[in-house]
Amino acid sequence: MTPGARVAAAAEILDAIRDGQAAEQALTTWARGSRFAGSKDRAAVRDHVYDALRARRSLGDGSGRALMMNLAHRDGIDVDALFTGEGHAPAALDDAERVALSNPIRLTDAQACDIPDWLWPLWQQSLGEDALAAARVQQHRADVFLRVNGRRTSTSDAISALAEDQIVVQQHPEIGGCLRVVTNPRRVKNAAAYLDGRVELQDASSQFAISQLHVPAGARVLDCCAGGGGKALGIADQFYAQVFAHDIAPQRMTDLTARAVRAGVEVPQIATHDLARTAPFDVVFCDAPCSGSGTWRRTPDAKWRLTQARLDSLQEMQAEVIAAGAKLVRPGGVLAYATCSVLAGENDAIVDAFCAQHPTWQRRARHQLLPGQNGDGFYLCLLDNT
Repeated sequence: MTPGARVAAAAEILDAIRDGQAAEQALTTWARGSRFAGSKDRAAVRDHVYDALRARRSLGDGSGRALMMNLAHRDGIDVDALFTGEGHAPAALDDAERVALSNPIRLTDAQACDIPDWLWPLWQQSLGEDALAAARVQQHRADVFLRVNGRRTSTSDAISALAEDQIVVQQHPEIGGCLRVVTNPRRVKNAAAYLDGRVELQDASSQFAISQLHVPAGARVLDCCAGGGGKALGIADQFYAQVFAHDIAPQRMTDLTARAVRAGVEVPQIATHDLARTAPFDVVFCDAPCSGSGTWRRTPDAKWRLTQARLDSLQEMQAEVIAAGAKLVRPGGVLAYATCSVLAGENDAIVDAFCAQHPTWQRRARHQLLPGQNGDGFYLCLLDNT
């Protein structure tokens, strides 16, 4: 596919998303109907779509064609070289489009920051003076981070092994064993160091959260709301403890067994009906369902699909999750409540309400990470029941 054809495909997919399809569904539908597109073509089209979604409002919130036109212009790319009308490239710009492109779009703060109008007041209340910066960071792609599996290798050996597959990484400035992928991130899943379990894909903020846990040798740890089990694997690698995983939707943990084998650790999965019988645990990590507002660089579609009703529903679930998790902690144990959100209503408000209703629980530590060059937005509060 030519660069112009890739832009045309991205515009078509963006129109499907605008009509109500989820981003992944629209991309999959296009790929299935475009067998001529190679892996590099599919990756490029995907990048175009997600780049446009991250900045949909500041790019004018128009048709797929308009979004791609404004995206190219924003990034200093020759629009006329892409919109030629030749082959499968989009049609050349008409006079009205040229005028629109030459006149800066007048934007409100919410539009300039690519935040929905209804959410902008909550965003400002939650982030204060960091509201603008945290929003604008999410207009661009996030870095890929790896966790070095200490059970398998050392950080220096992992760096060398990745380099053999032309993957250049840098050590995270604050988190041991955390590597930022500098070149060839799409090669990671085929790299020898990944396939044999020496490194695992995991955002830096999740790795930071694991590093803040105090897990005594032999302790029993439950990763509640485990999803794919990334945190369970990280805890099992970093601490000599019995680590278990649970998710109310067990299908989310389908790959966990294979990942644990690759990592050289054991992470038994516990069904919901067995939780009470298996408890208590020394540490319960509750990574609650949330808006994902700290990870919208990776899932921009989620930002535009979030509504006030959905946020209210999530907060109800979060209150239930933290209360349920607390019941599984042994006396004197630790409850870790976490989200990948930066919204106070999903974070401090949930913890405050829980502590008010359960006065034996006290905050031990609190961390609010904002999306930036060193990781996604993430919230972690550690509580103990003294």
